[in-house]
Amino acid sequence: MATFTLDDIRRAADAKYGSTDVQLDETTTVVLRNPLRLSKAERDELASLQDSLDGDNDKDQADVLADAIRLVAKDKKLAEKLIEQIAGDLALLAQVFETYSSGTQAGEA
Repeated sequence: MATFTLDDIRRAADAKYGSTDVQLDETTTVVLRNPLRLSKAERDELASLQDSLDGDNDKDQADVLADAIRLVAKDKKLAEKLIEQIAGDLALLAQVFETYSSGTQAGEA
């Protein structure tokens, strides 16, 4: 029978359900947490934000994508730096979110 420590299981979860990291410069990296590593309330909010991207509504897509980045970012101040550097470029925001989403597909339940 195999025995695993909780630390072993944590390392396996980190490897399988890791974050998407966006490097801003040589010393600054924004960590976007995998949806499975979010709290239930955060997952619900993320799903709501994603629904608002798909639906017909009056919400600005750039605002919704920026809110999603803020939500999943481990460090909210670094999320703001990323959003500032993107400077409202909808294509860049969409690409960051697409990269994040595609990186988390395999781990979603």
